[in-house]
Amino acid sequence: MDVAIVASEAVPFAKTGGLADVAGALPPALARLGHNVSLFLPGYSQARRAGVELRPTGVAFPVDMAGRAVEARVLTARLPGSDVDVYFIDQPAYFDRDGLYQHLGADYGDNCERFAFFSRAVITAIGKLGRVPDIIHCNDWQSALIPVLLRERHRDDPAFRRVGTLLTVHNLAYQGVFWHWDMPLLGVGWGPFRWDRLEYHGRINFLKGGLVDADLLNTVSPTYAREIQRPELGCGLDGLLRGRSADLRGIVNGIDKSAWNPAVDPLIASRYGPSSFLAGKAACKAFLQRRSGLIERPDVPLFAQIGRLDPQKGWDLLADVADELLEKDVQLVVLGEGAARYKERLDHLAARHPGKVRAFLEFSNALAHQIEAGADLFLMPSLYEPCGLNQLYSLAYGTVPVVHATGGLADTVVDATAEALDAGRATGFAFDRPDAEGLRGAVDRALAAYADPGTWPRLVAAGMAADWSWDRSAAAYERLYEDIRRRRRGEGR
Repeated sequence: MDVAIVASEAVPFAKTGGLADVAGALPPALARLGHNVSLFLPGYSQARRAGVELRPTGVAFPVDMAGRAVEARVLTARLPGSDVDVYFIDQPAYFDRDGLYQHLGADYGDNCERFAFFSRAVITAIGKLGRVPDIIHCNDWQSALIPVLLRERHRDDPAFRRVGTLLTVHNLAYQGVFWHWDMPLLGVGWGPFRWDRLEYHGRINFLKGGLVDADLLNTVSPTYAREIQRPELGCGLDGLLRGRSADLRGIVNGIDKSAWNPAVDPLIASRYGPSSFLAGKAACKAFLQRRSGLIERPDVPLFAQIGRLDPQKGWDLLADVADELLEKDVQLVVLGEGAARYKERLDHLAARHPGKVRAFLEFSNALAHQIEAGADLFLMPSLYEPCGLNQLYSLAYGTVPVVHATGGLADTVVDATAEALDAGRATGFAFDRPDAEGLRGAVDRALAAYADPGTWPRLVAAGMAADWSWDRSAAAYERLYEDIRRRRRGEGR
């Protein structure tokens, strides 16, 4: 099968969040299954600095942006470590910027124009490169316009008649909503600006348009696929999603086992596997305590948290219980950037609990690996979490997660109930209510298990044995693509 994946970011070329990890890892996993896969990205200046040469393809063409011809130039590279071709839509006026979507915390005012141009140029580039695929796999609002464009502009184009579309929603909260006078930039006329297509409370909604027009939809965990059909997490689109529930699936993201595997990880103090984790994690814990300036004690439970300092990640819950937690004989290491009020709270915690708290207010890939390897428990009390990756990294590294049972966290962490422990399925601790009481109860259960030498190694071993690789996820996407192809063969466009 020929698959074109379209995304607004992908490692190692450009990244702001988990979408980049997915878009960088899924194409090679699909290629390993025997598919012909290509990846389309904006030609950001960040991509030029990624250390991979971007070469000209010789393909260039104008895109009519509301009566103004804007040139798109197509560059190419190979996704490192794979046979996947990556194509970049190059236009410096749109993409030669410091940020991908924002500058100094504010969205670029021309994001509608930038990503309308990107989506339109991708379709034209596919035709000019002679790589018309069976499936165009779009991701989030930045490429959600593509199914709309195919329906409106290429309905009768023989080259695209049987091209199927999948739209993956990584986070429904981000929808690409713009004022209605930007419609001429989309190149589809005013016809689709209606309540059941692109219109949303008098504005344009890119994501809504894709949710209506894509052949199939998926999000990044089965639980999140159900949650977004309810008003609480539907972000105003729950009715639309309920109407397409038969076409909406959930596939948990995978992790790159070549990068996140303690048996081969060059960034950690001692490598280990499922049969050698006791000594390996002890060495990694000692290293992390030294690097963090914590009291070096092998017996003290070491908690960790990695990610944005943001309310969505449960930081208000963490702030509510942090002092009480640190009154116990525990330690805490935090890595991340975000809201100033949480940074101030962490500074106060470190001052009140010397030798027990260290916050690294930065982004560091190496330190993230070292924390996952050295910590005993990982705190992830997100209010909502479409999938989550850090709990998967934690499981792989034998760091037991404590999570709010939402979205992908509910789908990947098996709560340590008595029944799950007896069956050898338990991998962590989950709580149902996103409040301080729920988090406090899960932490107390985790500490009791940590103190039980008969329970703790079983929890760690079960988590490390779980398969959350991209090969597993890619096989699920393969089945979705086949479903789309069957539908296309039956109906055409």
